[in-house]
Amino acid sequence: MLKLPADTLVYPAHDYKGETVSTIGEEQAYNPRLQVNSVDEYLDIMNGLNLAEPKMINVAVPANQAIGAPQSDEDDTTWALSVADASPLVGTPDVLFVDLREDQERRRDGIIPSSIHAPYKALDDFVQPGGTLHYEAKQGDKRIVFYCAYGERSTLAVQSARDFGMEHVCHVIGGIDAWIANGRALDR
Repeated sequence: MLKLPADTLVYPAHDYKGETVSTIGEEQAYNPRLQVNSVDEYLDIMNGLNLAEPKMINVAVPANQAIGAPQSDEDDTTWALSVADASPLVGTPDVLFVDLREDQERRRDGIIPSSIHAPYKALDDFVQPGGTLHYEAKQGDKRIVFYCAYGERSTLAVQSARDFGMEHVCHVIGGIDAWIANGRALDR
């Protein structure tokens, strides 16, 4: 990462001081762990910290592995669609867009036209046998396209739907944020 340009943005995953963004240059200048001349020097610093194992690591790692979406080196368009691939599907009779966001997010940002609302917190009710989306996917022979704010909830929704036997499910990569950034139409 240190070979990237100094103005490259860095978003910390586990920052407990409330910092949300930095740059490669800032980290090189102010992060003592990055003011080293070699990999060996870095390893010496890190090994000398004697850090405790993170709390709940034995629970968190298996949980992350179990709920993660399938990954491969090849492009897998069966479960993830770019905005460019998803937008022509809006309004087609064999595709159902499902908005997983909360009401306040929907009011603030708008919705993809013709989409229905199935809040993520209640998703299992919709995707289990007997649920509306399960019925549409099985009997209605529709492709279900989930979306959320940034693509996190929708990725998990694909896995959950597949766990309940739904096969023709996918999500919009980057969610409504990517949809807006690509200038696609929204209903308000």
